[in-house]
Amino acid sequence: MTASLMFITGASSGIGQAMALEWARRGGRLALVARRGDEMRAWVAAQGWGPERAAVYVADARDVPAMTAAGRACIAAQGLPDVVVASAGISVGVDTAIESDLEVIRATLETNNLGMAATFQPFVKPMCERGSGRLVGIASVAGIRGLPGHAAYSQSKAAVISYCEALRGECKPSGVQVVTIAPGYIDTPLTKSNRYSMPFLMPAEKFAAQALDAIARGASYRVIPWQMGVIAKLLRLLPDWLYDRAISGRARKRRQGEH
Repeated sequence: MTASLMFITGASSGIGQAMALEWARRGGRLALVARRGDEMRAWVAAQGWGPERAAVYVADARDVPAMTAAGRACIAAQGLPDVVVASAGISVGVDTAIESDLEVIRATLETNNLGMAATFQPFVKPMCERGSGRLVGIASVAGIRGLPGHAAYSQSKAAVISYCEALRGECKPSGVQVVTIAPGYIDTPLTKSNRYSMPFLMPAEKFAAQALDAIARGASYRVIPWQMGVIAKLLRLLPDWLYDRAISGRARKRRQGEH
């Protein structure tokens, strides 16, 4: 029996890499998408994985033709995946009063939203025709309520949650599951520069194990760690005036090039 195949973007670091490692540890095959192919191939070689275990496809999440081509290449070379994970994402502080930051907002939305749709696109129809498969979108607790200085990331992750919800309704009649994973604070390069407290900070490998468990169970939506799920629900219930008071004076996310 052929081992299950996961197609995953953002596997060169952080959450994506941790999920790829955990999937391989559980005996699965991998289709890894990265912008820097040589670095990704070197990492695969360092794990001792041969071509039967992992393949690398080169694409930038913002490059729609390249992303969709990577998906088609995966199907041709490795077969239709069992799980597709759109994990590629960026997080940079922005200030809407600064005109140049509009380009940062554009890059964030193109990577985190358009890139996710481009990741899923090649697989939706063949998965629905097969009647099985799981499309996994990596959202964030930051998409539950907006955070000062974090406008681009918060809006992009709120969009991920709504997009995956809509896609879930479209795919469910065909037997394809859409899973939304909303991480809280995970110890990755993305969070290293944060200058504010990060409650319930979780190691990336622990997150990966819990995320794959949730995917295996076919959860439609899961916040990890669970404590942040409780906080997220409470934040959603807070009236605006109380939420505004709670975040008043909170340190802002660093802007691009800011130290």
